[in-house]
Amino acid sequence: MLEIKNICKTFNEGTVNEKRVFEDLNLTLKEGDFVTVIGGNGAGKSTMLNVVSGAYMPDSGTVTIDGVDVTHLPEHKRAKYIGRVFQDPRMGTATDMWVEENMAVADRRGMRRGLRWAITQKDRERYKKQLALLDLGLEDRLSTKMGLLSGGQRQAVTLLMAAMKKPKLLLLDEHTAALDPKTAAKVLEITDKLITENHLTALMVTHNMKDAIAHGNRLIMMNAGRVILDVSGEEKKNLTVETLLEMFTRASGAEFASDRAILG
Repeated sequence: MLEIKNICKTFNEGTVNEKRVFEDLNLTLKEGDFVTVIGGNGAGKSTMLNVVSGAYMPDSGTVTIDGVDVTHLPEHKRAKYIGRVFQDPRMGTATDMWVEENMAVADRRGMRRGLRWAITQKDRERYKKQLALLDLGLEDRLSTKMGLLSGGQRQAVTLLMAAMKKPKLLLLDEHTAALDPKTAAKVLEITDKLITENHLTALMVTHNMKDAIAHGNRLIMMNAGRVILDVSGEEKKNLTVETLLEMFTRASGAEFASDRAILG
């Protein structure tokens, strides 16, 4: 479903601020894979998601989604293949628009625009049913402005919107990092539910090792722009934070330097 092949990316090339992020990044996701991505600051986790989404263009290499080479497509033309949820709950939705208006925008992504009522009663009933699945009481708040929702409620709606069109690929960029632990756990529960029920292929960057171990069917760890660990199946199920740290040290030759990731 996703193939990242021989990706190279350097920022500010030829200047004193030159930073080489990827020299030869490779990663393949099968259809239905839910891959969690962990790594220290500067490992290249979010940059990889930005290259996949089209926010950054690679210097060389290819990005293929479901057999389609999207390497040179701009971000808006990749939108029909990709759903994305960001770290900041305010991103991905329009603050001054109602909940139902935000959902209607997501519902019509990739469709031709026409002259008709923007939201029908049938649409509203469908949105209510979808929101009810979140178990947050939002099905009765269709006419509430998104900016009035809590961070957790907003992330949950953003997740729902990202999954509405059943994208080929769902990108989750530390989407619980700005939430308190209880709310983050609820959003992750909703994440698991949406990915499973919609049979989505997903790539989730997280700063929390426990979450990386607990969710998904596969875990990769990045360091200095490379994938240094790739664990799945029974091996992943039996992982602990301690064994993951030991594996990182063996693979990289260095200690893992992020207390935030270890402590969650």
